[in-house]
Amino acid sequence: MRSMGVFGLGAFGQLLVRHLRPHFALSACDPAAHAHTFATREGLDLVPVEACARADYVVLAVPVLQIGPVARAIAPHVRPGATIIDVASVKLGPAQQMAAALPAHVRIVGTHPLFGPQSAAQGIDGLKIALCPVRGAGPGRLRRMQAFLQEQLHLDAFISDADSHDRDMAIVQGLTHLIARVLDDMEPLPRRQTTLSFDYLLKAMELVRGDSEELFRAIERENPYAAQVRQRFFTLTEALRAALREQPAKDTPHD
Repeated sequence: MRSMGVFGLGAFGQLLVRHLRPHFALSACDPAAHAHTFATREGLDLVPVEACARADYVVLAVPVLQIGPVARAIAPHVRPGATIIDVASVKLGPAQQMAAALPAHVRIVGTHPLFGPQSAAQGIDGLKIALCPVRGAGPGRLRRMQAFLQEQLHLDAFISDADSHDRDMAIVQGLTHLIARVLDDMEPLPRRQTTLSFDYLLKAMELVRGDSEELFRAIERENPYAAQVRQRFFTLTEALRAALREQPAKDTPHD
């Protein structure tokens, strides 16, 4: 069984551990108190940075802004031929930081599981994950990783690149989280007299409501394409508001 070291036992790190334990000899590194509680309950070994970094696969399940510092911390300890993986919601910045910090003798693959603990509450079958090669992982290795994710974890795994990923996520995540945040601020919202389309909006809001402020800011600020998508959204919203304001009132027909 190949070894895997997981840096970060937050909500997603814990989800990752639960699903990968049958497939890897797992260890983890996280100094937080909640990590010790989780590790004790799950029978997971918490080890120092040096030991966790020597695994065959090293997963950086840490916030976006910590990827660079963690990559620099593990750089002296990673073994030749190891594969370093991140799970961040943006890919261009983390890819550049990992490539700059990590030695040439390791492979680097960016991944983005397009789900979180809330959307995976009923299982991960059929959920999506993007694989974005950064360095050293050729087509054959990527296909093997893809096959593992599809056949063993039953994920919808596909290969992308960091730039197209971030362009898509600026809309897919950037707008979803933005609209959900506004809806959340408008509470209380109707729950009984609703349409199906409104129910979908509520569902989207509830799926991301538990996400951290850190994740929200990463999606909106660390994605290099998010600002221009937001600006276009606000411009179109303002144009629509102006159009509604300028329309003359029509007489209401009476029966």
